[in-house]
Amino acid sequence: MNPNHIDIPELIDQLADRLKTIIAERKLTNPLLIGIRTGGVWIAERLHQKLQIQEPLGLLDISFYRDDFSQIGMNPKVKPSQLPPQLEGRDIILIDDVFYTGRTIRAALNEIFDYGRPNQVVLAVLIERDGRQIPLAPDCAGIRIALNPGQRIKLTGPEPLSVHVELVKGAA
Repeated sequence: MNPNHIDIPELIDQLADRLKTIIAERKLTNPLLIGIRTGGVWIAERLHQKLQIQEPLGLLDISFYRDDFSQIGMNPKVKPSQLPPQLEGRDIILIDDVFYTGRTIRAALNEIFDYGRPNQVVLAVLIERDGRQIPLAPDCAGIRIALNPGQRIKLTGPEPLSVHVELVKGAA
């Protein structure tokens, strides 16, 4: 699979179908859809419409919850998260664009739990790639890919959404 030729609308349709199945199987009641800034929000906006979720879309900026400040510094474009004040007992569908190490999701869960203890959290990602560093995994992914060492995959958008692979600075 060439990551530069991923059909994003098709992956979003597949992800929506998988989420419909999960919503039914896990009996999610009035789920809250939350997108992780920035790419996760772009995917979540499309899924929110396809899944016809009534609750407003939640937006999560995990910048203050990251564990790599010493490596990457603070994001200068931090935006506030937009979540309901109470997440206690809610069913949540968390959306991100690319699942890689699991650290972004760990940070997102920390922030969500600061708002209250949800009933359950379902994780859906557009792309799951190799390289997991902590024991987390998506419940569903549009596609799973393997990249060479020193490569990363990036979603750009919001219009149009596209994916490209790039070399990480300092990688051989």
